[in-house]
Parts: sequence; C-alpha cells; structure tokens
Amino acid sequence: MGYHVEIDTNSGFCSGVIRAIRCAEEALTGNKKVYSLGAIVHNNEELRRLGKKGLEVVTYKDLEHLPAGSTVLVRAHGEPPSTYAKLEKHNLQLLECTCPVVLKLQKKIKQEYARIKQKNGQIIIFGKKGHAEVVGLVGQVGQDAIVIETEQEVDTLIFSGGPISLFSQTTKDPEEYKATAEKLKESMATHGLAPDLLTVFHTICAQVDSRHEALTRFAKSRSLILFVAGKESSNGKVLFQTCKQANPRSYAIEKPDDISPDWFEPEDTVGICGATSTPFWLMEQVAETVRNM
Repeated sequence: MGYHVEIDTNSGFCSGVIRAIRCAEEALTGNKKVYSLGAIVHNNEELRRLGKKGLEVVTYKDLEHLPAGSTVLVRAHGEPPSTYAKLEKHNLQLLECTCPVVLKLQKKIKQEYARIKQKNGQIIIFGKKGHAEVVGLVGQVGQDAIVIETEQEVDTLIFSGGPISLFSQTTKDPEEYKATAEKLKESMATHGLAPDLLTVFHTICAQVDSRHEALTRFAKSRSLILFVAGKESSNGKVLFQTCKQANPRSYAIEKPDDISPDWFEPEDTVGICGATSTPFWLMEQVAETVRNM
C-alpha cells in the first residue's frame, strides 16, 4: 500500500547514551572483550548488535569471577561508590561511561547532603525505585535518601523538621516532577513547616525535558504513531505515555516484527519515534517495514 512515513528527528539516543556506546565501541576494537555492568542501553536490538562485537553484560555477582585485569564498563546511568570499590578490590579495569549530566547530579546530591545533614535535613529523590541511576544517586549519601515514584507518595512522607532538598532522576517527566514539587510544598505547609526549608533542584536532563514538548507536537501531526523502545526502558515508558496522551493511536513496539497490520487504515500518515535508548537505525528499519506493507 505504501504509507507516508516520517521518523521524528528529535528521537533516538541522547548524548549520554551516544557517548557510552562510542566509548564501548572504541574499547571493543581489535576483538577485545569488554564487560558491561548491566545493560549499556535498555534496547535488546542494540544489545545484540554490540554483543556481536564482544560486549558482554554482567551482574554485580559476576564481578568477583571475572579474570583479573578485565575491562568493566560503567554505563551512562552511573554507579554508587561501592561499585568502584568492588572493581578495585577484584583488580578490574574501569571503563567510565557515566553520563556527564548524571555525574554532575551525583556530585550535587553529595554536596547538598553534607550541607543539610547537620541541620537534620532530608534528601528526597523523585525517581523509579531500583533504577540503576537512582541506585547510584542514593549511594552518594550512604542510602540516606527517600525515593518517591509518584506525586501521591508525598502523602506518605514523615518530615524530620529540617531542610528538604528535592532532586529528580534525569529522565523523569518534567510535568510530573513539577506537580510533585508543588504537592511537597503543600504537604510541608500542612505540617507547619516553613516554605523556605524546601529547595527544589531542576535535575531533569535538558534533552529529555525538551523532548516531551517536541514529541507531543510530532504525535499530534500524524494519524498513527509507532513508538520504538525496549520494554526495560524507564524513559521509554514515560515518553510513550506522552505520545499516547497526544495521539490515542500510538503503539509501543520493540522491533519491526511487533507491527500489526490491523492497526492501520488506508490513508494513515505514520510517525516513527522512540526513547533516548532507541537507536536511529532501528527506527529506520521500522519505517522501511511500514513503507513495504
């Protein structure tokens, strides 16, 4: 039939993921073995591509069994200090690929913790519990931080009475973070806490922040949207909801094989977009598949 198909040029890898993958590919030259501590990117198709080059995903438990001197990649999400200590303990070579935005956030949380802890202060992180980036952030303060995933969880907080510093995981929805900050201010007021005890840090990545608005426009401009992302991608889940709200005929897929002909109507204009962990080459494959339907 040959649908009119367009790929969203704002979609695909963010600069942090691009940097990490380039870092891995350079290390893999000459058939060298590189171990990635956790998936370098939450996209199975890209992991398969890098796996063929020699990148092997390992867990924390695997570290003690790797040959001494092995190269271990710390991915864009970042790691807590305990991971670096473990790499050193087992005589493993560090390949540092943490996103600079995440590194800056880790440093800021550590500094803020040192500033407010002596005043009975609290660090609150708006993020996904157990997510690699959040684990790395909490690790900067010896686990002494509260993680909340939703605005509603603000109601469960028990305040110490001291200053509160609010941070966000870099890939969270900016509007949700804004609403959570407002809810936190209201809750503090209800508990008789002065508003100046709260400091809200704007720590969502600027690239991620701008994508929500651009993605809304793109999704509204097409009759059908195919959103390409790995099922494990936290950012993918957030951005797909942005698509779905803008265009109810949005479908989440991982690869071209997931496309169903039943979704399409004869005069559809099809938009292809994806998460910050979605490679552009994969979106191109999806677009080609639709054109040939």
